[in-house]
This record gives sequence, C-alpha cells and structure tokens, in this order.
Amino acid sequence: KNIVTDDFFYQSVLTKRDELSSVNIEMQERGVIMVKLFESELKIMRELWENGDMSAAQIANILKEKTHWNRNTTYTVIKKCVEKGVVERIEPRFMCHALASKEEVQEYATKELINQLYDGSEDMLLTALLGRGSLTPAQREKWKKIIDEDESM
Repeated sequence: KNIVTDDFFYQSVLTKRDELSSVNIEMQERGVIMVKLFESELKIMRELWENGDMSAAQIANILKEKTHWNRNTTYTVIKKCVEKGVVERIEPRFMCHALASKEEVQEYATKELINQLYDGSEDMLLTALLGRGSLTPAQREKWKKIIDEDESM
C-alpha cells in the first residue's frame, strides 16, 4: 500500500467535501434549498414549475402519458420530494406545491457538478464547454455578451 498516495487521496476527498460544504453554507444563508434531486424527482418538479400547484392525481395522469409511470410510482416519487423538502403536500386532494424554484435547483446542481467534475473551478467548466469547438458562432456571441455583462457589474 502506498501511504503517500492514500494520504493524498484522503486529503483530496476532504478538500472537495469542504468546498461543497462551503457552497452549501453560502446557499443556505440565502435560503436556497440544497438537495440533490434525481431524474425521477426532477420530472415531478418540472410539472410543478410548468403548471403551478397540482394534485398528485393530475401529476400522475400527466406522467402516465409522458413516461408511462403508474400511479404508485408517481406517488412514491412525490413522497420522496416531500421528504426532501422540495414539495409541500397540501390537503385536501393531495395538492402539491413546489418549495424549491427551478433556479435554486439549477444553481445547486451546477455548483455540485463544478465541485465534483471540475475541482470547484468554474474556469475549468467554461474551458471544457468552449474548448470542444462545438459552439456555433451565434452561441459564441451569446457567451461573449454574458461575460461582458458580468464584467460590467
């Protein structure tokens, strides 16, 4: 066993954990909900973001059409969203209300992605996106405007 390598790996894990924790604390101070949502949970959230408050039965009907989920699957996933604190269950009729905005969920997922895959470096993410050479001229122009606007703030 290589103790130096193991120690380096352990220190790297601790550093990443601390970076994600500092992101969590910063977001928590702003009242942002910090929860990893799985794709199934995002399907529920997307319906609530697009349609507003809905009954669980309405969500089940929509997702039956879109994903072929049965009613029990939908209700189980809604229950997980309630347990995570991103959906509120309101009676009567098991009405569902999104407690987390789309922007909050996107912000947390983006920060988590940057920490996990790019060592916390937003620069590395941007370089990866731009370095692929797959952006159209219109997309490049859009990115330039976003960066210019950010610099003027």
